[in-house]
Amino acid sequence: MEDASLSNKPKEAKNKKIAIIIGKKRHLQLQRKEELSHNLRYISKVPVKIVMDKDFLTVHPQDSLTVLIGKFTSEETSAIVVDDEGKLLGFITMKDLLQFFTTPRRYSVVGLGLLKKYTITRASRVEDIMVTKPITIHVDDNLGHAIKLMVETGKHHLPVVDSEKKVHGLLEVKDIIRLIRLVAL
Repeated sequence: MEDASLSNKPKEAKNKKIAIIIGKKRHLQLQRKEELSHNLRYISKVPVKIVMDKDFLTVHPQDSLTVLIGKFTSEETSAIVVDDEGKLLGFITMKDLLQFFTTPRRYSVVGLGLLKKYTITRASRVEDIMVTKPITIHVDDNLGHAIKLMVETGKHHLPVVDSEKKVHGLLEVKDIIRLIRLVAL
């Protein structure tokens, strides 16, 4: 019997070392998680105006769709529709634009709005397809509010405006992710 207990001691010592190693690894994981959590709390307090893109695509309501399509690049995925004073009138994303190039469903209920939708031509203007009441974020808000708004509405782009509806920038999900990457490293 003594032989059996002697043979178990090296095994117990090995298991104890493994438990210590696992304990240290778990401790490091928890420490990194806590650090990341702290960093993410910090991100929610960052002002929108620091992260927003100040160089954004603008168009006017009377611009043709050809002009709009010509302005879209691989990096530009949305356009803010403004008046001559830079005040927000509407918003268009590439996805919004694509909806006008789909064919109607076979059994769609045809109403005036649907018929109008499929009469887009080369003469059509930005004002014909823009979202006239886009979801926006105020220039003085923080990212916590912006993230909550994006999650609740499913919007990936938020025009950043002041109280007079003057556009100051565009906040996109990619801008927030870029900040998270910087803080998480």
